[in-house]
Amino acid sequence: MENLTRPIQIKFRVNEQEREVIRQRMALIGTTNLAAYMRKISQDGFLYQVDFPELPVVCREIEAIGQNINQIAKRINSTDTAYAEDLRQIKMEQEEIWKLLKTLLSRLP
Repeated sequence: MENLTRPIQIKFRVNEQEREVIRQRMALIGTTNLAAYMRKISQDGFLYQVDFPELPVVCREIEAIGQNINQIAKRINSTDTAYAEDLRQIKMEQEEIWKLLKTLLSRLP
């Protein structure tokens, strides 16, 4: 057998009505992965659907800021220590924003 991360298979049978209920509940949370759904619901007994449509926009904006910082850094003479220190500070703050965002995402159910 391959080196699977989940080598144990669990099977059970349902009737048409039960299968339809499962499909409807999966559709409510917007998933099509039955195995992931069944693992989550059996372990936790519930699922959360987090609706945060602004998240991809926020991530894109943070990435764009990082690209702008890099473009500015290329144009500044490396001997100009005042600007170089400002850029280092901006980059550190941007990294902190990414850390906060990742922490926030990791805490979502």
